[in-house]
Amino acid sequence: RLLKYSLFIVFLINCFYVNAYADETIKIGGCGSSLGTIKFLASAFEKKHPEIKVTVLSSLGSLGGVKAVSKGGIDIGITGRPLNEKEAKLGLNIIEYAKTPLIFITNKKIPVSNINDSELIKIFNGNISKWQNGEKIRLILRQPSESNAIIIRSISNELSKAMDVAMSREWRIVALTDQETVDFVEKTPGTLSFSTLTQIISEKRNVNVLNYNGIPPLLNGRVNFSYPIFKTHYMLTRPEPSNAVKKFIRFVQSPEGEKILITTGNLVKK
Repeated sequence: RLLKYSLFIVFLINCFYVNAYADETIKIGGCGSSLGTIKFLASAFEKKHPEIKVTVLSSLGSLGGVKAVSKGGIDIGITGRPLNEKEAKLGLNIIEYAKTPLIFITNKKIPVSNINDSELIKIFNGNISKWQNGEKIRLILRQPSESNAIIIRSISNELSKAMDVAMSREWRIVALTDQETVDFVEKTPGTLSFSTLTQIISEKRNVNVLNYNGIPPLLNGRVNFSYPIFKTHYMLTRPEPSNAVKKFIRFVQSPEGEKILITTGNLVKK
């Protein structure tokens, strides 16, 4: 009888442990350009770890991701830029996990395959206002502090100044998130904007991806190492992440995780 009682207690303890562990969750949020790929990673991770539920939030932006993880609102923040001086003092762990080409995109119906620096400057300045087929060019802009815009502005001072000119126009269109940017490009005739290759591939977006200065971002179905503009994505955690978070990060860095990153338009950090 004592043996049966002991086994029953062990059974209850095991049931409690499994149920508690099964309720473990990871919340991830931040930079919108990476979230499609993170969802693929989360789905594959859950198949290997059914006891852990991963929730990927809608776009918070890089700044929102940093704030949310520092305040405990999410477990992993995703950012498309390094931490600034103020953010670095928060004591967060930062892990670079992938790079992806930063690309220029147009509405699918625009008959162009390439854009160069000179054309970009003239378009942002307003010196070129129509495509070769006569259709009006509609720029979809982002705020200067947004991570994609920061990278584009870093190409040259001349291009950065031209973007300021475009932002000063009363009739400008400014998208609030990475997803809204691509939504505009898909639905609005004549549109031109910038995005990341990983967002376009992972979200299966119906846009025209341009070569930049004659260099394609994809070559034979893989990221082109020679492409000149890349965006780096980072994962952020609090100083003492949970075991579930540690497992997810290890999965992202595993061969299986790296394969998902590569097939969704990324280069992985070695």
